[in-house]
Amino acid sequence: MINKMPLTVRRSIEIMGIFFLGWLIVLGKGILAPLLMAFFLSIMLLPLYRFFRKYKFPDALSIGISLLALVLALGLIIWFFSYQIASLVSDFPTIQENVTKHLRTLSAWVEDISPLSTAEQTSFISEQSSRILGYAGNMLSGAALSITGIFVFLGLVPIYIFLLLFYKNLLLRFVFFWFSRDMHEKVEGAMREMEVIIKSYLFGLLIQITYITVLLGGILMIIGIKHALLIGVIFAFLNLIPYVGALLGNIIGVLITLASSSELWPIVTVLGVIAAVQFLDNNILMPRIVGSKVKINALASIVGVIVAGEIAGVIGMFLSLPIIAVLKIIFDRTQNFKQWGILFGDERPSESPMVEPALRKDNQKVDQQLERENNIESTDESEHKS
Repeated sequence: MINKMPLTVRRSIEIMGIFFLGWLIVLGKGILAPLLMAFFLSIMLLPLYRFFRKYKFPDALSIGISLLALVLALGLIIWFFSYQIASLVSDFPTIQENVTKHLRTLSAWVEDISPLSTAEQTSFISEQSSRILGYAGNMLSGAALSITGIFVFLGLVPIYIFLLLFYKNLLLRFVFFWFSRDMHEKVEGAMREMEVIIKSYLFGLLIQITYITVLLGGILMIIGIKHALLIGVIFAFLNLIPYVGALLGNIIGVLITLASSSELWPIVTVLGVIAAVQFLDNNILMPRIVGSKVKINALASIVGVIVAGEIAGVIGMFLSLPIIAVLKIIFDRTQNFKQWGILFGDERPSESPMVEPALRKDNQKVDQQLERENNIESTDESEHKS
């Protein structure tokens, strides 16, 4: 029925569908954020769950042990953060002294290049500090709600994980009932590919956090930078947020180093080591770990991160890339939405469609050629490997 509609009508319906879908996501973000997080974590726990099921453990017990392993891992991460932050807090008098020294140096430099005296700078800083404190007070007034939301989120995620794993066969049957029999093979292939992509992505992130923490923290510790492990861990976790996280990680690393040192050379050292580790991560390690079955272009990634951040905050930023990857897999396998898969993908043609007419059409040979040119594993290959 839809295929018989004029193309302009179909495109109009797609745009309206995207609008209403976005509206529903904004309205239901409190429900969808923990559900999506639980969905991705449950896929990550599938190998452990299947291991216990292989040895005839009861279904509920297999899920419970898998959840316990996840809780223990998160508990260790929280303990590590608490220990490192406690070490940073214990150095607060030294931090205060170093910050005061750096501010005096900055004040003298500003006085040399501008007509502002030290007294005028102090007055300006005091005025701006009052405004910042007032803004912080307004933010803290709503902190109780946000903390409550965090506890609700953390309470719902394990429940959702348990239920998603417990009812996974029922949910899969529900999915297949949405499609006609001739589409079941494609649906099965898409779901298997999504599982492979999500698991490789999430396990890749775990490995990425580990080696960035070890590399960055270890190198900075050898050099003699204080709170090296804390800088490494913070950067490793923030680096999970595409593009934006790396910038924030650099800023926080510099602030911790600046506050803990009375000299400027450690700042240059920290920035240099971060840049070297990030180059190694982006160009050598991460592509080999996660693989190249699905590539998302930088424009779609940045827009996705910003939009997801506006809708669901930091959680949305973390989930943006796996969600886009899942959507691309679905779009690539459907005739009516294939153009959206092209928009998200990184299969960049060397020629312009304005010059080469073959690029304007849905052509399997052209798609395979683009995948080869951009070093992307074809869908058929990823199916056989999974």
